[in-house]
Amino acid sequence: MNHVRTDRVTVTSWALWDWGSAAFNAVLVTFIFSVYLTDSVGQTLDTSATPTQLYGWVMAVAGVTIAVVAPIIGQRSDIRGTRRRSLAVWTFVTVALMAALFAVRNDAPVYFWLGAIIMAVASVLFEFAEVNYYAQLNQISTPDNVGRVSGFGWGMGYAGGIVLLLICYVGFVAGEGGMFGLPTEGGLNIRLVAVFAAVWFGIFALPVLLRVPEAPPSGAADTEGVIDAYRRLLATIRDLWHTDRNAVFFLVASAVFRDGLAGVFTFGAILAVTVYGLTPGDVLIFGVAANVAAAGGAMLGGWLDDRVGPKPIILGSLILMIAAAVALFFVDGPQMFWIFGLILCLFVGPAQSAARSFLSRVATAGTEGQLFGLYVTTGRAVSWLSPLAFGVFVSLAGGADRAGILGIGLILLVGALLLLPVKDPTSADPRN
Repeated sequence: MNHVRTDRVTVTSWALWDWGSAAFNAVLVTFIFSVYLTDSVGQTLDTSATPTQLYGWVMAVAGVTIAVVAPIIGQRSDIRGTRRRSLAVWTFVTVALMAALFAVRNDAPVYFWLGAIIMAVASVLFEFAEVNYYAQLNQISTPDNVGRVSGFGWGMGYAGGIVLLLICYVGFVAGEGGMFGLPTEGGLNIRLVAVFAAVWFGIFALPVLLRVPEAPPSGAADTEGVIDAYRRLLATIRDLWHTDRNAVFFLVASAVFRDGLAGVFTFGAILAVTVYGLTPGDVLIFGVAANVAAAGGAMLGGWLDDRVGPKPIILGSLILMIAAAVALFFVDGPQMFWIFGLILCLFVGPAQSAARSFLSRVATAGTEGQLFGLYVTTGRAVSWLSPLAFGVFVSLAGGADRAGILGIGLILLVGALLLLPVKDPTSADPRN
């Protein structure tokens, strides 16, 4: 059976996973559950560190775990021809953990740690799923439209976030318990949001599993164990250094700037509440607007990607995001956060989409899973950068969360500087 299928139905089925994943990224990580965890559950803690700092450290540990394991996850999927099956397994274990967040009440310190640990483990498994999902990009696109397809996927993810955040705000959060009049004692309404998000993700993860064909085995000999898998990984990195050094440079640069992008999502909504005076309900409304901006940016960026190449899209986006981050440091109040926060979100989507299409252009058949495993691994190998920079800048400012913005901006700047010498792959797309 042909493992490549590039028709519109298949592309849409693939992109619906992005749509559904907004339940994890937008609802849990960015706009609702992380805010609930740090702003409500975190108030039960009696520590010198802020809940935001503690949450950042826990997520940094999750990042180290992903860095160690992700490459062999992708490698084994390539070798065994189990890309789709692996996507299914990691997706639905993540869904189960999302539902388990229902247990996180806001009336005892133990629930903060329970919630942080579940979020950390779910983040690990979600990224294992993403390794296989990203690797499918070459199965559903051509060299001529990979930028648009990648941008369409990111745009669908943000669009899903818009719809889901509106449902959550109106149904569960607005006023006291939303239109359903849910009890708020013990954080019940927010805990039910986690369950609803899990169901949402589970449903919209099904089309990609039913439509996109399973990838064939790569033909390489399978490994006997974890040690052999890491030996193969090191050999792959060594070969990649000799055959496509530009790809290695891109992996390093993208690791840094993608960690900066992750920092925007991890700490953005939290800062909106602690620094700029938005209420948790206001954050949800901002989240809807932010997803509209990001979806539009991703779609337009994908279209431009196929015309000018991914590198100019990434660099331009990073420069404008750095400028917005610096401006945010100096302004106050909800209105200023809305203006510069939306500018940040407008350019996050194009940077993410173009980074994904960049790597897909240099990936050869049968190595996509391993290469995207390296993509995730290199990102997670430095995933401590944004949390560390955030924490250091906050500490230097005497505990003022506002200073963390400069830490995130610094990571974006370093990533942009590392990207400057990297060659754009569109001049020599290996799939042409």
